[in-house]
Amino acid sequence: MLGFNYQAFAARIVFGPGKVAELPIEIENLGAGSVLVISTGSQRDVADTAIDALGTAYAARIDGAVMHVPRENVVSALEIVRQHSCDCVVAIGGGSALGVAKGIALERGLPVVAVPSTYAGSEMTDIWGISEGGGKTTGRDKRVVPKTVIYDPDLTRGLPARLAGPSGINAMAHSVEALYAQNRNPVLSMIAEEGIRTMASGLPSVCDGSAGDDARSEALYGAFMCGLALSTATMGIHHKLCHVVGGTFQLPHAETHTVILPHATHYNRDAAPEAMQAIARALGAETAAGGIFDLAKTVGATTALKDLGLNEKNIDRAADIATQAPYYNPQPVDRDGVRALLDAAYHGRRPD
Repeated sequence: MLGFNYQAFAARIVFGPGKVAELPIEIENLGAGSVLVISTGSQRDVADTAIDALGTAYAARIDGAVMHVPRENVVSALEIVRQHSCDCVVAIGGGSALGVAKGIALERGLPVVAVPSTYAGSEMTDIWGISEGGGKTTGRDKRVVPKTVIYDPDLTRGLPARLAGPSGINAMAHSVEALYAQNRNPVLSMIAEEGIRTMASGLPSVCDGSAGDDARSEALYGAFMCGLALSTATMGIHHKLCHVVGGTFQLPHAETHTVILPHATHYNRDAAPEAMQAIARALGAETAAGGIFDLAKTVGATTALKDLGLNEKNIDRAADIATQAPYYNPQPVDRDGVRALLDAAYHGRRPD
């Protein structure tokens, strides 16, 4: 007999070309009057436009947010909030900008409006992460969930392939792990598979430069679906390893997810057969892990940790850190298995 629990996501979603122009309306709906605008370096022009549109509601800005959200950046942002009495934060760009905004929300409870220009998916979650002292601390807190998310496919027009490919597969990782999550359910599985399917359909043409409006919308919709899956699913070995490897050794976030995902999927292949079937079906591939690896190659993404700058001698340290504390994963996590997984990812071997 069927039985499950599912918690719906509470954010307001505004999706469509040109929708970023509605930012002032969304700010007004929140009753905010002193807005901090945070952007990644690639979205300064969009931030400029948003600031002009906000008029007197604009209070201050932070440009060039960086990956992994260093603690000192959050502290600096909180001081700006205090100085300008900000009552709302707008994050424009990728996960780096939103990460700082979430850090502010975690400390001050301010509402966040997310305007993503990549496929990261963190705008759909209560997950936060802050780096400090050579490691990265993550957690879940409802205070960091954006009140409104504006998805405008036009903002992805200038996204270069070297960023679009890893960003899309990073998003896909959320759906992959949702399909074998400890709290999986039929609604979550439906969302997750749809996220993988639409992302895999739209991403290749986005990366090769041939994408029209429909493909850009499809890829961004896929990112939304994948983020929605992440909003309620518990994560397993893939995300654990990415936080360890990326946060400890300062590797690029999306690229690290892209490299590790096929190998983490392969690790779970025997323990989660239904999930593997759904992933392969969504990709139109013979196997889940092989299909993910092949998609990464198709979009021109890096497929080896050594090419991201990881030193081979750090594989053992990463395996030790990743297996220090127990966590749920369909395939039991053991040090030798994780070490072998990381070795395959380091060298970029194709699973299966």
